Amino acid sequence: MKIKKISPIADADFEQLCFDFGIELDDVTSERLMKEKELGSAKDTSKLSDEVIYKIEIPANRYDLLCEEGLSRALNIFLGRQDAPTYKIDNSKTKQLLKINVKKETGSIRKFVVGAVLRNITFTEDAYNSFIDLQEKLHQNICRKRTLVAIGTHDLDVIEGPFTYEALPPKEIKFIPLDRTELMDADELFAFIEKKGSEMKHLSPYTKIIKDSPVYPVILDAKRRVLSLPPIINGDHSKIKMSTKNVFIECTATDLTKAKVVLNTVVTMFSEHCSVPFTVEQVEIVYEDKTQSKDEPTPILDNVEFTTNSDYINSRIGLNLSAQQIAEILTKMQLNATVTQNNELRVLAPPTRSDVLHACDIMEDVAIAHGYNNIPITFPKSSTVGKENELNQLSEMVRLELAMSGYTEVLSLILCNDEENFKYMNRVNDGKTAIAVAEPCPFEFKTARISLIPGLLKTLQSNKSLPLPIKLFECGDVILVDDSKDVGAKNNRRLAALFSSATSGLELIHGLVDRVMEVLAVPFEVEHSQSVDKHCFSIFPSNDISFLPGRQADIFYKGKKIGIFGIIHPEVASNFGLKTPVSVFEIELEPFQ
Repeated sequence: MKIKKISPIADADFEQLCFDFGIELDDVTSERLMKEKELGSAKDTSKLSDEVIYKIEIPANRYDLLCEEGLSRALNIFLGRQDAPTYKIDNSKTKQLLKINVKKETGSIRKFVVGAVLRNITFTEDAYNSFIDLQEKLHQNICRKRTLVAIGTHDLDVIEGPFTYEALPPKEIKFIPLDRTELMDADELFAFIEKKGSEMKHLSPYTKIIKDSPVYPVILDAKRRVLSLPPIINGDHSKIKMSTKNVFIECTATDLTKAKVVLNTVVTMFSEHCSVPFTVEQVEIVYEDKTQSKDEPTPILDNVEFTTNSDYINSRIGLNLSAQQIAEILTKMQLNATVTQNNELRVLAPPTRSDVLHACDIMEDVAIAHGYNNIPITFPKSSTVGKENELNQLSEMVRLELAMSGYTEVLSLILCNDEENFKYMNRVNDGKTAIAVAEPCPFEFKTARISLIPGLLKTLQSNKSLPLPIKLFECGDVILVDDSKDVGAKNNRRLAALFSSATSGLELIHGLVDRVMEVLAVPFEVEHSQSVDKHCFSIFPSNDISFLPGRQADIFYKGKKIGIFGIIHPEVASNFGLKTPVSVFEIELEPFQ
């Protein structure tokens, strides 16, 4: 991020401060120097400012440091110049909370929304620019280019609640977009954005997020005036100006957790400009469909409590601090810590510190607050020589072999949903086969994959427009239930490949299995018994419901089934939206270590 130098601190001292705090000063420049670097010294840049600008690299999970307010606040607290603020909910200025009524139709496109109000705010030019800049940084970072969350900010004094969050056909959404003068419906707006040379061309990457949907999300006030068309643009009627005194903030999202983090970040950063600093007014969210999400007021600015102890922290860092000393230095990192009767540390993380998820994050903050340069230098208690893990070496070898065989590697997500693991594969979920994720968010990531095949089929579905044949492979871990492990599960490294064309290509997949075994120096034996512990592999008839009957085989190695190959059952292919025949194989790699 870029900030203007407003303190007389020397550049070298500021660079050291950034290092001590765990961030990096990338460059000391100015508007004129940046333009000269971009256009060359031959261009006239005399009218540009020479005011010093710091370019600072911020950790990706520290959203509270993405604006001048948050960064300066954090550094001043780190230096002991100010105390960490207490963020408060203040609903006293309204008789009844503003409401956002969420219609059930939004569940098909962007199902969540959160909101807040900043009362009696005063914008200076710098604060106004920072307010706009923070939203854009959040959109590019945690919001994943507005796919997960889109922020809308509005002048509350020119709109009326209660507000509604709806999903309407594009032709029914008519408004004047931000900084425009002409009335448009959503279709006309999208056409204008995508028009060559359009002044709104910068919005074109976001139109594809909702363009193919029959309905678009829209925020309306009590008079049916359009406040925003998320995740594209706000309406001009409610735009924020420097004279704005009361700000209404809404965040629509596909990920509710991310939406709450984004909202908390915006309100905690800019509530310092309110007449009563660090106070925020809540907005009540009411869902028409109660299965979509629960009704609740937002934001929730409660501290999150963690428990750890000095032994854990000292052993990881190499220090010998008491619990009380650790509690004292954690205040430099905006963490409020107290020592319990059991000599444990009770640590409260404020809403600005959404990056604190575990005791290890607290340990890292202790190391930063204590100072990395102040950690005693010691010799390690053991001397070892590192080498690549044997399983990873084996994986690299087979990955290279399949790539040389003309197959394209894919990397699919380890987390998936129940349908991909079971229903789409014609399997029944017995509740004991796959590891389930508690409180998954987003909901699609509900279980850990138990096979690589669904990921390959899903990738094929997304690329079925490519010319045939399509040849894909993946080498990665699946997660299996294992009660003998302390966590109740284990990773299992596997290799899978897929061939799709006008014909099944079963003979090609069979040949690829033979080639992999040849590379692994495992001979084939036709008469090899399933029960014989012998260094060879064989194939036997299989009856897997995910594959076409009579066109599948189990692969055995040393008397144990390690994989399968065959033609995917037409019902399975149809479940994944595939119309061409597909052949696959999947084998375990760990037996070959």
